[in-house]
Amino acid sequence: MDLGIGGKRALVLGASRGLGMAIAQSLAAEGVTVFAAARSHDKIADWAKGMENVHPLQLDLSKLDEVDQAVDGLLADGGVDIIVNNSGGPPPGTAEKTERGVWLANFEAMAANLFHLNTRLLPMMKERRWGRIISITSSGVEQPIPNLAVSNGVRAAVVGWSKTLANEVASDGITVNVVMPGRIHTQRVDELDGAAAKRTGAEVEEVAAKSRATIPVGRYGKPQEFADVVTFLASERAAYVTGSRVRIDGGAIKSV
Repeated sequence: MDLGIGGKRALVLGASRGLGMAIAQSLAAEGVTVFAAARSHDKIADWAKGMENVHPLQLDLSKLDEVDQAVDGLLADGGVDIIVNNSGGPPPGTAEKTERGVWLANFEAMAANLFHLNTRLLPMMKERRWGRIISITSSGVEQPIPNLAVSNGVRAAVVGWSKTLANEVASDGITVNVVMPGRIHTQRVDELDGAAAKRTGAEVEEVAAKSRATIPVGRYGKPQEFADVVTFLASERAAYVTGSRVRIDGGAIKSV
């Protein structure tokens, strides 16, 4: 299937590892020019060796000056057609014990600065009457995950923003969607399993086995499986999909 995005330009956030890296690689394989952004610029340069259509970009979402500097460069170079919003996961913790400063810092990095970045890049998409905005959140926005209060709360704000924006720009040929990963086997999932093991006194593999047992397909997802769905949503073929939340969780969320 020709996805019709060869020659398009994409900004992929959080692309140094995990889901962001897999998405950037998947888009690049379709002939998209990818600006792969993250705090760890060197890590992107390492995995992107030999990939002429992947360009590492230094961008720390928690620093507004870096966000604006990156956007300034992209706009001067012609903007982008596809934005993949993918912020790092906040530390685990309960809602009861999370302090105000933690909420504010993570809302700024995971939501406010991300909204600002998209707002600045939108006008060029509207001029071209074509664009794709895809935000990676978490299954926790539908079924809150214990001990991930900040992630559950802040990512839910991204969902509300996405649905609102989708309705505003649909007539401009721009789609806006949210993709919700379940337990995709990345370093982030390994870190969360490790934190759970430390908190409960169990072995890490025991924690992982219990987690896998809650997933109907019986395993963690592969980053490439997730990235392929995101790449389809970024494609010409998905032009009629907007304002949607797409689960990629092996059936883990219990509701319909």
